[in-house]
Amino acid sequence: MNICCPQCRSTFSFGPDGASAETSEVQCPSCGHTYQLALSVHEEELPPERDPGEGGMPEPMVEAWNDRPSNRSIPQSEANPESILNRVFGYPSFRENQKAIIDTLLAGRDVFALMPTGSGKSLCFQIPAIIRSGVGVVVSPLIALMQDQVTDLRHSGVRAHFLNSSLSAEDAARVEAIAAAGECDLLYVAPERLLTDRFQRLLANMDLALFAIDEAHCVSQWGHDFRPEYLQIADVTRRFPAVPRMALTATADPATRREIVAKLHLADAARFVASFDRPNIFYRVQIKQNDKRQLLTVLRERHEGHAGIVYVRTRKRADATARWLEEKGISALPYHAGLDADIRRRNQRRFLMEEGLVMVATVAFGMGIDKPDIRVVIHLDLPSSMEAYYQETGRAGRDGQPAEAWLFYSMSDVVAMRNLQNLSNANEAFKSVQRRKLSAFLGFCESPECRRKGLMGYFGESYAPPCNCCDNCAEPVDTWDGTVAAQKALSCIYRTGQRFGAVYLIDVLTGKTTARMERLGHHRIKTFGVGQELEPKQWHSVFRQLLAAGCLDTDLAARSGLRLNENSWGILKNEATVVFRKDPEPVSAAARQKTARAAAVPFSDAVSQALWEKLRQLRLDLSRELSIPPYVIFHDKTLKEMAVRRPITTDDLLDISGVGQSKLERFGAQFLEVIKQWVNQ
Repeated sequence: MNICCPQCRSTFSFGPDGASAETSEVQCPSCGHTYQLALSVHEEELPPERDPGEGGMPEPMVEAWNDRPSNRSIPQSEANPESILNRVFGYPSFRENQKAIIDTLLAGRDVFALMPTGSGKSLCFQIPAIIRSGVGVVVSPLIALMQDQVTDLRHSGVRAHFLNSSLSAEDAARVEAIAAAGECDLLYVAPERLLTDRFQRLLANMDLALFAIDEAHCVSQWGHDFRPEYLQIADVTRRFPAVPRMALTATADPATRREIVAKLHLADAARFVASFDRPNIFYRVQIKQNDKRQLLTVLRERHEGHAGIVYVRTRKRADATARWLEEKGISALPYHAGLDADIRRRNQRRFLMEEGLVMVATVAFGMGIDKPDIRVVIHLDLPSSMEAYYQETGRAGRDGQPAEAWLFYSMSDVVAMRNLQNLSNANEAFKSVQRRKLSAFLGFCESPECRRKGLMGYFGESYAPPCNCCDNCAEPVDTWDGTVAAQKALSCIYRTGQRFGAVYLIDVLTGKTTARMERLGHHRIKTFGVGQELEPKQWHSVFRQLLAAGCLDTDLAARSGLRLNENSWGILKNEATVVFRKDPEPVSAAARQKTARAAAVPFSDAVSQALWEKLRQLRLDLSRELSIPPYVIFHDKTLKEMAVRRPITTDDLLDISGVGQSKLERFGAQFLEVIKQWVNQ
């Protein structure tokens, strides 16, 4: 094997004497530097990595071990960020903060970067790893995440590899040898593997370009993606003080940012915080009326043939909803931790490989999914926090094209989430944080203000509405003084003993006598019939908004029973006023169909539309032949630009965003042939 000396960086051949030895002492013939090289092909016992069932693939999506000509063949004079961006990745210019982050890492300084999904975070460490001497080690929390990125990188001509449990012992040893020899630009590993003695011996024998810690919010013990292994990453990276480190995430409020910086020992790091705005996503929040019917309407009339994700709270609901959608003619698959691992892998692979599939999933699905053309994310149940909502909706429209995020929720969702938090076995400090996060998210749901203003404000960023890309801006809602209505509702709760749910309380308020009510004597209390000025649907809205605003608590002993709290008494004593929003009616069918037609036809002329379909079919055929996701070949945005500009030479094709040298060599001729045939016709 060829070895690259980490001291003087010269390359020399080495053959171990003992085939069974795990390590061998190696001395560089040029500088005399001596070190231990890990040789064993036997896997040491590892802590369990996040297996393919939680975001992995059925087999490594990486081709033969012999790397294609890569960036290392680029002359030193051209080894600069702009040239790599254009020649390797095919993009004409950098986005916000990318160039500054890259320059900072190239200068050897640590970086903390907070950038939204789809903003090009990965390029910020990939390009410096390509340019700097040595191997860039990327700590990635899920197998799917690293395998997807490595597949994409290798098709762009970058020497990238991963080490995870999907590899055989023999293949893992070959990757280790490649990394130790310096014949690798980027090496992706799970945090569990990073912490092993075996991998740390490998690190000691490598010339390191940088450490990149992806999904750095996993270090937060208060977050929804906490991974305890992330707390030990700094113990490894600080052993290499000369190697720059980068921590990056798309989801972190100010408190989480401070936690990331502290626990990853990045106090002196340069900090880059990009805007949280995802301008291509249209945010909608609606009250559940018939959630299945509402779901079907969105998928059929707005996103027919589009890839989408539907989030639900339980495994049972994921299975049932996926089956129901299939019965209605929509291709759908379930995904949750209760499924057999092989089924999870197969379903996820189908979602990545095929077009127009809908994944119905619990929160077990999503992190590490780089599919760029997801056009809609729908929450049929309430997320637990603003962070979870932002991260999950952020999986839509990664390619920058128009996408939608829908949330349907009801009072029963609010009650269920409150009860789940109260029943948690976590300590009181953790539960208190989670309650505050849920309260903030409920406030976002019920607010009549611009969704972007509320969403970005939560993460510490100001925004001047209107955004004209959310329901509240596109269809403004009215508000009304609900102080008297709130007092009637709270009084009814108190006078009936603080143990009944909203349905019973509404019967009391509207004077609807039942046998149960007569038996309990509630038809004789002062609040019986005092609320007949509002319809039952409006009273449901009153109770829901009071609960969301923290002016009511749920009684766990009485299941959905409602109880007063400190905020309730302030309203009852006229010490506080209450303003409610009027629940808007669902978007009209005409508006839905108009939007659907606009989304379905991305071109103003039929010729470009037809060529676009031809190019998509070619991409799909190639992806099936190569067993890679279609977007690894070219993104939708790249194909659309081809359909509009219609390049007929290789130089013309290289001018298309997303076409780099390697992809030109691999796929250019086939796409140019389709375009030429179309132009000639």
